[in-house]
Parts: sequence; C-alpha cells; structure tokens
Amino acid sequence: MQSSRKQPSRRLEKRENSRRWLLIPALCAAVILAVVLIVELNKQPQVLPDNSNTTPVSHDQPTTPDPEPEPDPEPIPELLTLVNPWNQVPEDWTVDLVTLPNGLEIDKRCYDALMDMIDGCYDAGLTPVICSAYRTQDFQQTLYDNKVSKWMEQGYSREEAREKAGHQVAVPGTSEHQLGLAVDIVDVNYQLLDTNQENTAVQKWLLENSWRYGFILRYPTDQTDVTGIVYEPWHYRYVGKEYAQDIYKKGLCLEQYLEQWGK
Repeated sequence: MQSSRKQPSRRLEKRENSRRWLLIPALCAAVILAVVLIVELNKQPQVLPDNSNTTPVSHDQPTTPDPEPEPDPEPIPELLTLVNPWNQVPEDWTVDLVTLPNGLEIDKRCYDALMDMIDGCYDAGLTPVICSAYRTQDFQQTLYDNKVSKWMEQGYSREEAREKAGHQVAVPGTSEHQLGLAVDIVDVNYQLLDTNQENTAVQKWLLENSWRYGFILRYPTDQTDVTGIVYEPWHYRYVGKEYAQDIYKKGLCLEQYLEQWGK
C-alpha cells in the first residue's frame, strides 16, 4: 500500500524535470536572439551632430613665418648730395651763401670748417689760396664753352671737343661748385690747375688733413672711371667731419661711399 502512494509523486517530479529541460533551449534561443538584435542595432549608421557652425580643426603642418621686411635705409644727408656727369644738381637746390675774405662765395654750412682748415694750413707754415668756390649756372657755362673752344682750336670737331671738355670742366648743371660745397685750393707758389699741384707742400698737407675738417679730395687719381672726372688734386668737397673721416679711412670716392650706403 505504501509503494502505490509514492508513484504520483515521482511522476510529478519527472514532469517538472521535463519542463525544465524544455525551458533551457528556449532561454538559450532567447539569449541568442537578443544578442543578434543588439549587434544589428549597433550596425545602424549613427547620425553625427551638425558641426556646420563650428570651425574645422586644421591638421596642416605649421608654416614658416614670413621674414621681417628689411628696414628702409637711412636717407642720404644733404651734405652727401651726389653731383657728377650722371647726376645733375637737384632742381630745388638752394644755397645760403656767405662771402670769403677774398670775395668768393660759399655755402654757409661749410664756411667755418673751411676757414679752420685754411688757418691750420697757415699754422703749418704754408700758403694756401682758394681760387674757386661757388659758381652760378652761367659762370659754369662760360668755363665749359671756353674749354670746348680750346679743343676745337686743336682740330677736334665740336662733338669731340664737347666730350673732351666734359672730362675737364663739368657740364653746366653737373658741377659740384654749383652746390656751394666745393672749393679749389692751390699753393701760392704754384697756382696752375694741373697734376703737378699734388707735389706742392699745400696739397700734401691737405691730402693728410682735409678730412679732419670735413673735406675730401673729390677726384682721386685712381678713381677717374668712377667719378667721370680727371684727377684734380686741388678740388675739395665738404661732406662734414663724420663722413669725411669715414670716406678717408676707407679710401673711397663719394660715388663708392654712397653705393655702400645702408648696407
């Protein structure tokens, strides 16, 4: 009798176990389905936020900054104004003239320096003579025409005579004497304007000392191709003490000095 009562209980247990085994595959299938759905959802394209109003980030390589522009060179001082066969006296050039003891005239800016130089030469026991200073356009024209005539008297054509004259007497408008800053100085014992002037005691002293007063020998013997003027050991140009010293120490003519200006 006891064994017959236990049989229903065992049957129920078997049924429960069967149900459990049936649920396990179902649960596994559900899990797999959920995983598949999650994977598929992750594959959907994502909508990015609208960045149209934002500045894109540049990934370009940094560029080398442009070099700083070189500063403009210092303006050339008026005392260094270049006048030669290729550069005429500026049209707006004006001269504040003062009279020298011998009656000639010169730019006021170089008067004191010139007088000091002449006094220094006298103090050395020498006798300098200022034979030419400021010239007007008309006076320069007269000097030039006279030189042209002399060459024509020697058989040269007018064109040839003008060319030769231009190397000895500046064409009107291209003479430093018209600036009022140039003087011709000779020795009282030898007053000819030729290359022998360099052998006089006055010229030897001036060659060594003129720069101390702000003057330079304007047309050196070894720079005729640069200046366009023949050697004139009597012609001195005022440029100021600072520049005269620099030009003298460097052994340059004014053209060469100005070529280096600002470099």
